[in-house]
Amino acid sequence: GLMVSQMMIMEWKTFNQTINSLQDNYTDLMTEKHQLQINFNSLSQKNMDYTLQHNQSIKFVFVCYICSLKGNGMLFISSELKSWSDSRQYCRDRGADLIIINSEEKQVSSVANATMLFRFWVDGEPNDDNGMEDCTELRPAKSVLNNWNDLPCSLNRKGVCESSTPKFCDISWCSLLCYRQ
Repeated sequence: GLMVSQMMIMEWKTFNQTINSLQDNYTDLMTEKHQLQINFNSLSQKNMDYTLQHNQSIKFVFVCYICSLKGNGMLFISSELKSWSDSRQYCRDRGADLIIINSEEKQVSSVANATMLFRFWVDGEPNDDNGMEDCTELRPAKSVLNNWNDLPCSLNRKGVCESSTPKFCDISWCSLLCYRQ
């Protein structure tokens, strides 16, 4: 009897020590997991910040073209990459605005108070990837008409302004549609 009792007490102490050791290990692992999550979140934010800064820092020399749209205004096509807001400001500084394409025939109207009546999206677009794609780019290599792609407004792209007054030399509408960069 006494020997069995002493063995049970020793096994009980060993069992309790094992439980305490496992609880300590669990606490250490949870603390380490929490710190790793904090580090991951911080690195993810830094990566997003770096990506946005990098995308907004690309700049090129600016060149304009103009095209008469059957008497309905003029287009300036930028060869400089700018964000949507910078492109719009560039257009406004020159008495124009960014275009909105709203018909197959005319393909252009003013940004101010316009509604999109027609859409010329690439297949699968717009997809609002990650809920961040609120601007549109033209991808003429895809198709003359179905060449729209949605993308984040912070990315730099070439802008197209519309104005009712000519400022540069004319090019044909066909040349504009065939214009490639």
